[in-house]
Amino acid sequence: MITLWHCRDARSFRPLWALEELELPYDLKLLPFPPRFLAREYLDENPLGTIPLLVDGDTRMTESSAMIEYLSMRHGGGHLSVRPEEPGYGAYLNGLLFGEATLTFPQTLVLRYTRLEPEERRQPQVAADYARWFLARLRGVETLLERAPFVAADRFTGADISVAYALLLAQSLKLDSDFPPAVAAYWARMRERPAFLRAQVAQQDGPPSV
Repeated sequence: MITLWHCRDARSFRPLWALEELELPYDLKLLPFPPRFLAREYLDENPLGTIPLLVDGDTRMTESSAMIEYLSMRHGGGHLSVRPEEPGYGAYLNGLLFGEATLTFPQTLVLRYTRLEPEERRQPQVAADYARWFLARLRGVETLLERAPFVAADRFTGADISVAYALLLAQSLKLDSDFPPAVAAYWARMRERPAFLRAQVAQQDGPPSV
């Protein structure tokens, strides 16, 4: 049985959504955020204290975008992947990593300096600067989505999960009102997917996030 440690709407939503898209059985361990402070016993499973952690037999993974590809290729017949011989393979790999490295990273600083730090350590200007950085990086996604309905290969793939999660985080940070039209339309389509909705339901019984 695949086990996923998850905090509501955290990066672990990526593999949770992938599990639902692939209709795989899984055991979901719901934690408060951030677990390294609020669920200290989790450090016995993941000394980094970060979310997610995915365990599948002897395999232990902590990178959310890599989990999408792992689940797709190991358990999902490549359903969420683009093969090297297919058109769009490069765009798929780029989108899979772009969602995390380029889009999610600046938002983590917005989150830190608006919600996670104590009041006296919050930095509104830093948060505003990184919010602008995130929104500027959406131009790359906007260009793609003005030409095609998905990030790669003209179909839904794991790259869409990676990128769309960044939009989910942006919504929780109240940055979604500044989405360009093509991105806003794409986000509306993504959050209507049945697997996305099932993943949202699956996480509802957990402790609240920030």
